[in-house]
Amino acid sequence: MFLTDRLRSVLLVCVIALLSACQQNSVRQIPVIDFFKTPEKSFFKISPDGKYISYLKPYKDKQNIYIQSLPDGAEKMATSFADYSVRDYSWTYNNQLVFSQDIIADDVYKLYALDVATNKLKNLLSLPKVRIRIINRDRLQPDVVTIAMNRRDPGNFDVFRLNVKTGDLKPYIINPGNVTKWYPEPDGSIRLAKVSDGVNETILYRTNDKAQFRPIIKNNFKDRVEPVAFSGDKNYFYALSNVNRDKTAVVEINADNAKQEKVIYASDKADILDVAYSRNKHRLELAAYEEAKPQKHFLNADVEKMYKSLSAKLKGNEMDIVDRDSAEDKFIISTYTDKNPGSYYLYERNGDKLTKLADKNPEIGAAELCDMEPVSFKASDGMTINGYLTIPKGKEKNNLPVVVVPHDGIWNRNSWNYDAEVQFLANRGYAVFQVNYRGSAGYGKAFRNAGFKQVGGKIQSDINEGVQWLIHNKIANPKKIAIFGGGFGGFSALYGVSFHPGMYNCAIVKYGLINFFTYLKDAPPSFKPFLQMTYEMVGNPETDAEQLRAISPVFHTDKIKSPLLIFQGAKDPRANISELNQFVRELKKRGVPVIYRLKENERAFFKSEHNRMEMYAEIEKFLDANMQVKR
Repeated sequence: MFLTDRLRSVLLVCVIALLSACQQNSVRQIPVIDFFKTPEKSFFKISPDGKYISYLKPYKDKQNIYIQSLPDGAEKMATSFADYSVRDYSWTYNNQLVFSQDIIADDVYKLYALDVATNKLKNLLSLPKVRIRIINRDRLQPDVVTIAMNRRDPGNFDVFRLNVKTGDLKPYIINPGNVTKWYPEPDGSIRLAKVSDGVNETILYRTNDKAQFRPIIKNNFKDRVEPVAFSGDKNYFYALSNVNRDKTAVVEINADNAKQEKVIYASDKADILDVAYSRNKHRLELAAYEEAKPQKHFLNADVEKMYKSLSAKLKGNEMDIVDRDSAEDKFIISTYTDKNPGSYYLYERNGDKLTKLADKNPEIGAAELCDMEPVSFKASDGMTINGYLTIPKGKEKNNLPVVVVPHDGIWNRNSWNYDAEVQFLANRGYAVFQVNYRGSAGYGKAFRNAGFKQVGGKIQSDINEGVQWLIHNKIANPKKIAIFGGGFGGFSALYGVSFHPGMYNCAIVKYGLINFFTYLKDAPPSFKPFLQMTYEMVGNPETDAEQLRAISPVFHTDKIKSPLLIFQGAKDPRANISELNQFVRELKKRGVPVIYRLKENERAFFKSEHNRMEMYAEIEKFLDANMQVKR
């Protein structure tokens, strides 16, 4: 009897193990193209009169504008470019669409206007080596848009009024040489601006177009005041501010005397990263911030009621209003989760009607994807470091191959959302680890400041100590760890294999930063106002030369032994291609296994779907080969 019971127990354990193995092996390997293809429909917008919706859709591998009439449902292709995609586009109040193209091969920026009624296309501007930003549309002058461009001086953006019907271009404000941002009002006027001397930032204010700008608030770069809009009460304006506080809050400031009148909303757990503001009703709607997951605090009862109604219809989804008509009756809603790229909807407040417009990626089901789990650990100096861990479907959190993905942008952050790269890697059986190291956004002033002058120091230690935390908790297989990043994340990947060679099997780098000296020296003119600030936050090429040389991968090819896979766009304005070519040659001369893919006619991010498919297929093959190696 005892033997029979024992035999049954053994058989039961074997059956459970077999079922578990079957479950793990039954995960479908989703094709690369399903993760990274250009969406069938994206970037939905609605016309101010609420009669049309527009969206981008691929035509001959290029993004073009399509328009749907809401009264009758008729759809039409509005543009048919086969050379370069439509980039930013906006509706005007007279049902014109203004949009841009980046002609990468010639470094020419084009601006067009499309008349929706006649489908006639007008070339408004075609300027070499110039960048243009559409910053406002004007209800009182519906044919006019306000733009900023650096035609006169590559380092400074002047403001112009552009008539989209006649093409007439008139200067509105000439940049005196230090304005880094303009803050337009709904009526098209600009009464607030931000200037920088490289270290200190100053908010300028004027009462009207005839008055002179005068400084009202001056801050060191460690503090922040970011205007949102005038409140309509006297000369008060709303702003995001962390002056005299650790966490950025929504405040109201008196422009006449620069006094903070009141705090509208603050969280003691996180910075307020954004606010929703109705330009038509001149009111704040909500404050957005991130803890482990995105949070919203409503500042208007009507908006809160609308979100509650939407939440009941779209259970389990995060959602954002991405556009609205002038009457604020019709809204474009975007949804997502960590396992679902989400969908676009049209919501009509009158009638509480919700209509799906498109799924962002209908080829992938949320049930096939993986949870993005918020995690945290203590750094060696006691600082709490947060991040996200994504475990492959059907796998236990034990002895897993791991891909570490440091975020791009030193002062940016990873967030809880849908990330195609993360889900692709998890679908291939890798746990994905994302670290919001010190300096990352959203955790308060002290946490951000803790990252200053710590590139190659505690920032990199946070990443590596996070990996050690995974190993200590037996989540990671210490012999199967890769690191993969773009931009500053690419630097972190190269730094990791240079100075922690025993930790990583291999590294993958997209548009990586390899030399801080040339990165700062070759900065484009538009970045010049921020150079001194960067010197204070990262390092000065003159006074901190020894430190920058010690951490720049280009000077440490002798330390790199791990296999590398490097992707780079030849037209990336922040890359020194000749230096990167030499870096790769030197690595190969030293016997380092390097695969280097330089793509012509691409900037940092690969816009061509064909190039993206090739890149991720090669990443899959590279990881498959190098994560089997027993170090």
